[in-house]
Amino acid sequence: YGKNTIKFLRLHKEGKKHIVKEVEVCTHLRLTSAQEYLDGNNSLVVPTDTIKNIVLVLAKKNGIQTIEQFAIDICKHFMTTFFQVVYVKTYVQEAPWQRLHENGIPHIHAFISVPDGIRFCEAEQCRNGPLVLSAGIKDLKLMKTTQSGFEGFYKNEHTTLPERNDRILCGELFCKWSYGECKDFDFDCIWNKIRECIIEAFAGPPDCGEYSASYQKTINSIQMHILSQVSQVQVIEAILNNVFYNVLDMKNLGLTNDKEVLIPVETPYGSCACTLGRK
Repeated sequence: YGKNTIKFLRLHKEGKKHIVKEVEVCTHLRLTSAQEYLDGNNSLVVPTDTIKNIVLVLAKKNGIQTIEQFAIDICKHFMTTFFQVVYVKTYVQEAPWQRLHENGIPHIHAFISVPDGIRFCEAEQCRNGPLVLSAGIKDLKLMKTTQSGFEGFYKNEHTTLPERNDRILCGELFCKWSYGECKDFDFDCIWNKIRECIIEAFAGPPDCGEYSASYQKTINSIQMHILSQVSQVQVIEAILNNVFYNVLDMKNLGLTNDKEVLIPVETPYGSCACTLGRK
């Protein structure tokens, strides 16, 4: 049991410069006994209101250097404070605020929300067990307008999809990776590097791109690139929800539409998922 969607903004001041972290936290506990479920005995239950207040107090006292470290702090607090807690799991996601710049000069206290992927992390710990940490990015929408196709697929009497060797590839990506033994990692640096790897593998070289034979192949290319470039990542899960575009038939308007006006297909949409790890 626990508390979901604990939302708050943490403001840190360094002289005139302001630093913000807006986060959403979910924290769940498992206790030594299930007596609150079986017998209605609440003597070991840490109220969810207490859980919420602890998260807020930790944010006040420790600050939020990175959301990964904040999740670790939460897990450690519940493990060291409550004898009856045998397992704690904390999920933290960060709102995408970026500092405003004017003529290349960073503003000291103004920010803009840039929806180019939501950063999140998850920490789990059992009593007398290692802390397991994972992180990720979600709601990252990517598109390339060529260098994508889908051909040679299995066909039977129910197949109506035509083969294509030149199409728009668009999708919303969810990516979650796990770390090995957590050492003194630079979590900001790692997250930014992985985001760069995702974009590089999806798009290919800027002057020519790279052909994608399928959404599945694109997912695998992203995962392989991350594992080759970021040694701290042990296992990576990726889900790509596809967004399809159909070329609009404009013959009745007396026009030839050479893939210049397209209509998005909202539902149903396809989805591809893959988990890849090191040996």
